[in-house]
Amino acid sequence: MNPSEPNPDSAGKPGNKPDAGRKPRALINPPVFFSSAVLIALFVGYATIHTDHAAQMFESIQAWVVDTMGWFYVMAVAGFVVFTILVGFSSFGRIKLGPDHSTPDYSYLSWFAMLFSAGMGIGLMFFGVAEPLMHYASPPTGEPETVEAARQAMRITMFHWGAHAWAIYAVVALALAYFSFRHNLPLTIRSAFYPLIGRHIHGPVGHIVDTFAVLGTLFGVATSLGFGVIQVGSGLEYMFGLESNIRLHIILIAVITVIATGSVVLGLDSGIRRISELNIVLAVGLLLFVLIAGPTIFLLQTFVQNTGNYLSGFVSSTFNLYAYEPTGWIGGWTIFYWAWWIAWSPFVGMFIARVSRGRTIRQFVTGVLLVPVGFTFMWMTFFGGTGLHMVMTEGITSLAETVAEDESVALFQFFENLPYSNITAFLATMLVVTFFVTSSDSGSLVVDMLTSGGVGQSPVWQRIFWALIEGLVAAVLLYAGGLGALQTAAIASALPFTIVMVFICWGLYRALRLETIKRNVLHESRTLGHTSASSWRQRLQAIMDKPDLKRVLAFLGNTVRPALEEVAKVLRERGQDAEVVTGGEGDIWIEIRHGNEHDFYYHVRPRGYERPAFAMDDTRPERMDSLKYYRAEVHFKEGGQDYDIMDWSKNGIITDVIDQYERHLGFLSAIRGGAGASDPE
Repeated sequence: MNPSEPNPDSAGKPGNKPDAGRKPRALINPPVFFSSAVLIALFVGYATIHTDHAAQMFESIQAWVVDTMGWFYVMAVAGFVVFTILVGFSSFGRIKLGPDHSTPDYSYLSWFAMLFSAGMGIGLMFFGVAEPLMHYASPPTGEPETVEAARQAMRITMFHWGAHAWAIYAVVALALAYFSFRHNLPLTIRSAFYPLIGRHIHGPVGHIVDTFAVLGTLFGVATSLGFGVIQVGSGLEYMFGLESNIRLHIILIAVITVIATGSVVLGLDSGIRRISELNIVLAVGLLLFVLIAGPTIFLLQTFVQNTGNYLSGFVSSTFNLYAYEPTGWIGGWTIFYWAWWIAWSPFVGMFIARVSRGRTIRQFVTGVLLVPVGFTFMWMTFFGGTGLHMVMTEGITSLAETVAEDESVALFQFFENLPYSNITAFLATMLVVTFFVTSSDSGSLVVDMLTSGGVGQSPVWQRIFWALIEGLVAAVLLYAGGLGALQTAAIASALPFTIVMVFICWGLYRALRLETIKRNVLHESRTLGHTSASSWRQRLQAIMDKPDLKRVLAFLGNTVRPALEEVAKVLRERGQDAEVVTGGEGDIWIEIRHGNEHDFYYHVRPRGYERPAFAMDDTRPERMDSLKYYRAEVHFKEGGQDYDIMDWSKNGIITDVIDQYERHLGFLSAIRGGAGASDPE
C-alpha cells in the first residue's frame, strides 16, 4: 500500500509537482486547527475569569497525576530510553532518515546548535545554579547540607537533564523523520500510527492524535516561556531595579513574543538557525567564563566524578519511585521533568525531525543522545558545581538562602560572586531572551505544521497566530497560578501524549522490522544485466566514460523507456496493473501496483557529478560546473541504489527489472501473513 505519492528528491519516485500560482491564504487541517483553537480558548477564558478556582484545580490535578500515575511516567520513560538505544545500535541503525541517496541538510555545527536551543535552552538557564543548591538544601533522602547531599544533588540534577530527556525527544523525532522523509507521509504525529491503522490516520483518530500533540506542545512551550520570562524579570530587577512582578512578566511576554514573530517571518534557515547559532556562541562563552573564573580544577574533577556517579546509578535512578520512603519530592521534580519533556516532545521531536533529514538512525541517536547530554553535563557541573563550592567551601551561604526564596534570582546572585558580574548578568539575560525567541518561533512552526496537516510552507500569518497564542497561554498560566500552574499544565497535558508515545514506539518498530526484511530480501544479491555479456574492456570503457546530460536523456528515451514499456505490456497482458511514467526532468519509472500490498518501483533518473580534477586541465569552478557528467542511476522506493545503467542494452535493462521485481515478490512472500497491509513501504 502506498502511503502517499513521493517526490523525486525525497523518495526516489517522482510525484506530481504542485501547481504554480498564487500562494493560498490559508493551509489548515480544519478538525485539528479549530478543535485546538477552541480548546485553548476555553482554557484561557476559564483561567482568566475564574483565577482562584483555576489555581485550586491545577493543584488538585497535579496531586492526582503524581499520586496515581507517577509509576506510569517512570516506566514509560525507562522504556523510551531502552527503545532508543536498541533501535540506534541494532541493524536498524543503518537505515537513513530519508532516501538512501540523501545527504544531511545541515552541518553538524548547525544541527547541534538547533538541537540544543530547541531542546533545553531556557531550562538550563533557570535551573543550572538553582537545582543543585535546592537538592543540597532539601534532598529527597538523607541529611541536608552535607557532602553526601552535594554528591546526591549533582547526580539527581544530571539524571533529570540527561539521556532520559533526549530519549523522549528521540522517540518522536525518529518516528516523524522516518515516516515523513522515507515514506512521504505528512510531518505530523499521526504519521507514526500508519503501521498500526493504515490510511485511518487521515480520519478522526489522526485528528485526535494531532490535537493532543498541539495541546501538549502549547502547554510545554508555555511552561518554558513562563520560566524564561520570570528569569528575565529577575535579571532586569537585578540590573535596573525594576520590580519583577506579574505585570512586568506579562509585558515581557508580549515584547519577546513580538520579537519571536520576526524570526517566524524569516523562516527556519534565516531566523531560527541564525539565532540558534548565536545561542551556542553566548552559551559557550558563559560556560568557559564560569570554568575559568570559578574553581577550575574542582570543576574538572567533579565533572569526571559526576559523570561516573550518573552512569553507575543509571538503572536504580531510572526506576526509583521512593515507594518505601514516600515523599512529595518526586512529584515536584522527577515526575514534573518527565512530564515536561513529554509535553515538549511533539514540539522538539518535530523540530529535530525537520532538521535531521539525510542522517542514518545510528548517527541520529548518537548525536541526539550524546552531544547535547555532554554539553548539558558540563553546564550543570560548571554552574551548579561552582554554586555548591561557593556555599560549602567559600562560605557564601546567602546564595543558598536566595535560591530557597526565589530560584529565578539564583543565576544573577551567582554572578555577583564572580568577576564582571554586570557584564555576565547582561549576557545571561540576553541568552534567556534568545532562547525564549527560538522556543517561541520553533514552537509556532511545529504547531502550525500540526494544524496544517504537515505542510512545510504555510502562510506567514498562521505561524504568527500560533506564536501569539503561545505567548497568551504562558501569560494566562502565570496570571492564574505562577510556577505551580506552569508545572501542572506540563504534567497534565503530557499524560495522554505518553500513551500516544507508547504506540509510536510500537508502530516505528513494526515499520523498521518490515524494512529490514525487505532490505535483506532485495539485497541478497544484485545481478547487473550487463556484466555477464560484457567483456572487461567494455566494462572499463563504461567506467571511464563521462556522458553529458543530453546523451543520458537520449539513452533514457531511446533505450530505457522501450525496455520498461515492454515489461509493462507483458505484465498488463497477464492482468497486472503496470504503468510507465516519465518525470519532468527526463527521468522515467515503471510502477507495478499490488493493491493493498507493497507496490514496486524501478526508477531511472539522471544524476550529475563533478568531473575528477585529474582528468581536466582547467579546474576553475565555473569550468567544472559546465563540464559535469551524468549517470543513469537506478532508484527504488527507498532511494538511490548506487549503480548506473548507462549504455546498457535493452535486454540488460529488462533483465535487471525482472531480477529486482523477483526480489520484490520474494519480499512480499516473506511478509505475507506476518505483517498487515497497513504497514508502510
